[in-house]
Amino acid sequence: MKIVMLGAPGAGKGTQAQMLAKKYDIPHVSTGDIFRMNIKNGTELGLEAKKYMDQGLLVPDELTVRILLDRVAKDDCKNGYVLDGFPRTIPQANVLEDALTKLGDKIDYAINVDVPDENIIRRMGGRRACLACGATYHIEHVPPKKEGICDKCGQELVLRDDDKPETVKNRLQVYKEQTQPLIDFYTERGVLHNVDGTKDMNEVFEAIVAILN
Repeated sequence: MKIVMLGAPGAGKGTQAQMLAKKYDIPHVSTGDIFRMNIKNGTELGLEAKKYMDQGLLVPDELTVRILLDRVAKDDCKNGYVLDGFPRTIPQANVLEDALTKLGDKIDYAINVDVPDENIIRRMGGRRACLACGATYHIEHVPPKKEGICDKCGQELVLRDDDKPETVKNRLQVYKEQTQPLIDFYTERGVLHNVDGTKDMNEVFEAIVAILN
């Protein structure tokens, strides 16, 4: 079972990907994590990616897919995997599809966690982070015991720049331009399924499980 998770920043697709990976005992494959792992281990692919990253450049799609295929070729992926954060664009989806086709493989499900922009702006604007220990909260859903103070280490909580409304609006615009077309791409392949991401996290999860079952 090979799954691609789609959804705007803040839609909750990463959380759902982790929950699916746990339920079905398949790896949660995040491109960011793979890059970090390859760079940390000093692999040939990691060193090649680092050259681009050190210059502030995006890693080319072909190299990203090579790193991804290297990861999904590992034994723990033989029953499937959940892709989170890739593909982000049509060219990336095409490169991935071509590479999987050569291996006699394909993506089985593309799950789109659908959340309206205004919900995402409100959701992300309510996030608070502790820069000291990395703990995260939400002023509505997971508030700290004392307002503005981390439960774990007692340091002040902040609204990260990434979560500020103007930044979120920009990120959503980029998403619409680059990633939204993937919904058409996977619809054409007959594997796209939409779920209502405005519901409770567990209800969203149950909806996805119903699709996969």
